[in-house]
Amino acid sequence: MSADTDIIARTTALAMPLGEVQARRMFGGYGLYCEGDFFALLADDVLYLKADELTRPEFKAWSPGRFTYQKLGKEQSLSYYEVPLDALEDADELCLWARKAVDAMRRSKAPKPRKKPRGKKRS
Repeated sequence: MSADTDIIARTTALAMPLGEVQARRMFGGYGLYCEGDFFALLADDVLYLKADELTRPEFKAWSPGRFTYQKLGKEQSLSYYEVPLDALEDADELCLWARKAVDAMRRSKAPKPRKKPRGKKRS
């Protein structure tokens, strides 16, 4: 079993309390989905979890680093944070952080409140 498939199998098994978790090939790695919501990615044998404005400070403190890639010679980053290796061995910890990632993705998909149109002031 390759490292990628081992990490996917472990992650999907540990994240089962969150709902149905599936892995799909993408961009040379894998995307992990919980009930259709993309919450994690696996690239070069490293698992990354989704963060948002609410959870970013926690992920920065917990994670060894952020997912980055090269585009047109410049380093780009996404709001996905590396899972520490010891967390891959701890079902409770991985599930806790995976839940935060799933919640972050769902918040990002939620409809944004509409701005109230500005009315003209009456004189």
